[in-house]
Amino acid sequence: MITRRGILKGLLGMILAGLFTSAYAFFVEPALRLRVKRWIIKPHGWAAGPLKIAVIGDLHVGGPWVTLDRLERVVARTNALGADLTVFLGDLEAGHRFVQEVILPEDAAPVLARLRAPLGVYAILGNNDWWHDRDAQSRGAGPTRVQLALEQASIPVLENRAIRIGEGAQAFWLAGLGDQLALARDGGWKGVDDLQGTLEQVNGKAPIILLAHEPDIFPQVPKRVSLTLSGHTHGGQVRLMGWSPVVPSRFGNRNAYGHVQEDGRDLIVTGGIGCSILPVRFGVVPEITLVELQ
Repeated sequence: MITRRGILKGLLGMILAGLFTSAYAFFVEPALRLRVKRWIIKPHGWAAGPLKIAVIGDLHVGGPWVTLDRLERVVARTNALGADLTVFLGDLEAGHRFVQEVILPEDAAPVLARLRAPLGVYAILGNNDWWHDRDAQSRGAGPTRVQLALEQASIPVLENRAIRIGEGAQAFWLAGLGDQLALARDGGWKGVDDLQGTLEQVNGKAPIILLAHEPDIFPQVPKRVSLTLSGHTHGGQVRLMGWSPVVPSRFGNRNAYGHVQEDGRDLIVTGGIGCSILPVRFGVVPEITLVELQ
């Protein structure tokens, strides 16, 4: 028999559960937790031998969630993975209005400069790296403040640029795409990405790895590209049983997170580190992504 006391206990339990969930989502998961997510794949056309890639995405530096101390821990843990190659997929700038401690790109980049990998450390830019730069917005072109800070810290930014890494049978191309939502124009967003021009820089038969901040470009990526690495979505920031109610992509949950295979092509979307719009994460623990190609 349902009693008044039983109803009150149930309501109290629901309220406490809601408070606990809110505290976890706002303070524990986004600010304190950090994991390494590993993917082992055999992409189509990959012939350059085993390769381990450490992927960092969407840092959105700014206190109290991603402080310089937390960034230093991310860098140290990334280096401890012993990856052959490390890539940063953009969005160094904070992407929400709840930052209590502003961290400038010029202060964050020297911390990222401590990243180490035998085949190098490379970066691309994200939408927030453009949106927070009024000068770049007005010019409609880079380099952005973030790009200058990263390159000053000896981290090359591959802005619609492809470079060859390695020699002989172990060689491959690393291509970085300009951001697809870089410029605010006519009430919408205009990209600075040039997929065709970037891939035209590739010559020979060595396989290609493409860095693209937003995964929405993936349907246009040719099979010539062995692997596409993206971020931007944060896995939706809230994700339950493999589903996210809100995903910043025109494809929704299709490319929200993880390993996606379509028509013999491979995409990996990292959940990233920081937050956008709201400082909330639930079911998408901040992560460093380790991709092992076989």
